[in-house]
Amino acid sequence: MRIGIVSDTHMFSRARALPEPLVQGLQGVDLILHAGDWVDEAVCDLFEALAPVDGIAGNNDGMDIVRRFGRRKLLELGGYRIGMVHGHGGRSTPDTAYESFRDAEGNGTADIVLFGHSHIPYKEEHGGMLLFNPGSPTDKRRQPRYSYGILQLGDRVEADHYFFDKTN
Repeated sequence: MRIGIVSDTHMFSRARALPEPLVQGLQGVDLILHAGDWVDEAVCDLFEALAPVDGIAGNNDGMDIVRRFGRRKLLELGGYRIGMVHGHGGRSTPDTAYESFRDAEGNGTADIVLFGHSHIPYKEEHGGMLLFNPGSPTDKRRQPRYSYGILQLGDRVEADHYFFDKTN
């Protein structure tokens, strides 16, 4: 199973359309997961034109997005438990994402945790969970390049960042 991972699109204030490198990179994915800060629910339609979409709401999303997706979820995909949370509200975004899926005994309740918020691409294993932030394809902030991710689920998990320089 091949899944496109995006976050922090902040549309339509940061971009009017999905960047062409993102659209091309998401061709053929089975699913797109968005880790919050869509900002406008119409962004979902742009992604749904490419593949089925699921996600969670971020701290900049309105109640329409919160009602549609929720703020946290745990999905079962391709034999893996995938946790999704935006990652805001703590001292460190990766730590906040990790803590969101750690049970009372200190065990992970997810195999993979997808998060956003910081706009910083991140990939690291922590406490038996793979933590993955795709960065942002439309609002790179202080990062050198725009980014998104592809998660490949099979006999093993492959999570890769894809970087590009220009949006539309």
